[in-house]
Amino acid sequence: MTLRKFAGLGALLSLIMPALAMAADPAPAPVLNSGDTSWMLTSTALVLFMTIPGLALFYGGMVRSKNILSVMMQCFAITGLITILWFIYGYSMAFDTTGMEAGVVNLNSFVGGLGKAFLAGITPASITGPAALFPEAVFVTFQMTFAIITPALIVGAFAERMKFSAMLIFMGVWFTLVYAPIAHMVWGGAGSLLGDWGVLDFAGGTVVHINAGIAGLVACLVLGKRKGYPTTPMAPHNLGYTLIGAAMLWIGWFGFNAGSAAAANGTAGMAMLVTQIATAAAALGWMFAEWLTHGKPSALGIASGVVAGLVAITPAAGTVGPMGALVIGLAAGVVCFFCATSLKRKLGYDDSLDAFGVHGIGGILGAILTGVFAAPSMGGFNAATTDVAAQVWVQCKGVGFTIIYTAIVTYVILKVLDVVMGLRVTDEEESVGLDLAQHNERGYNL
Repeated sequence: MTLRKFAGLGALLSLIMPALAMAADPAPAPVLNSGDTSWMLTSTALVLFMTIPGLALFYGGMVRSKNILSVMMQCFAITGLITILWFIYGYSMAFDTTGMEAGVVNLNSFVGGLGKAFLAGITPASITGPAALFPEAVFVTFQMTFAIITPALIVGAFAERMKFSAMLIFMGVWFTLVYAPIAHMVWGGAGSLLGDWGVLDFAGGTVVHINAGIAGLVACLVLGKRKGYPTTPMAPHNLGYTLIGAAMLWIGWFGFNAGSAAAANGTAGMAMLVTQIATAAAALGWMFAEWLTHGKPSALGIASGVVAGLVAITPAAGTVGPMGALVIGLAAGVVCFFCATSLKRKLGYDDSLDAFGVHGIGGILGAILTGVFAAPSMGGFNAATTDVAAQVWVQCKGVGFTIIYTAIVTYVILKVLDVVMGLRVTDEEESVGLDLAQHNERGYNL
């Protein structure tokens, strides 16, 4: 009998011991997912494609022929400058989580540390993502492309009148003091200021568009109007370039929005769908608003409507459904049309290429409407949004904070630079055109 008991105990132990051994083993290391990695590599290329050549052509076609190279040059120079600053300290300032704790407000709630300066610790084996499934090097580059396009968008507000040297220094300082902190406050994770507030910004409505739009408005006010504005005709010199650029932005934006899912999954698929719906709705909304107001639809109008829709759906892309996207797109097309045309004429500021009228206004509108349409009761997919009014208030707080912070810091940077080195080219250089005056080149040799 005793032998039978020992035999039974031995059999039981033989079953239990392997399970205990397995429980004691450390969790398996995360395994890179080739599908997620492929999608993030593709998205990264698409977002860079938005700046060069997309934004360069979009803006380049809208200026006068004597300034096309200056605008394109600014886009390319910003791409190079921000890449290096992102490598040195930008990524660390935006995404280093050292010293952060959910619900605790400290310095690291506003800006990341320097633990990842010069991309310290990032190797081919470093893996990141929602489930740690693609290389961190890809995430670094993906976010770098966001950091590149944001200051490049500001160019549209002061086009045709800012010195190239002043532009370079302004963009470097602005990236350091404005972009990186705002990116950290929204996307820095638990312990980041706006993230802890519950602000929804899936792909950059606040971080990219409100940020750039408000900076653009401040810049055009500080620099003043272009010589001859608004009495001298300043029609776009090549709307073909602008339409091509808008098409590149539309296509590239799928990487911008769907890529922000950080995985090849259902969220990415829905983000792509709602981006397409909102953009189409905004393009038609702007076109018909212009048609009814001015009697004819224009190529510049539909291109601007495309960008307005892309901007407005950006913060909402990961949380709203198709009906929400339709409403956001239509609203963006109509509202941005009137703000980009009527508002700046009434108030008299010279936002050369409507950086504020499209990105600032479209970003604000999209951020607030995200609070409405992210709720499941409104067809959205953010389960945490059960009280629409409360979420809209949170979105408004995030918008208000970004506007105030960006406006104040941008103004200070510009005023200091104006005293130290001057911001504007001379009247003679402006008359000749920045292509010759700043770069000793012509866009066209006819």
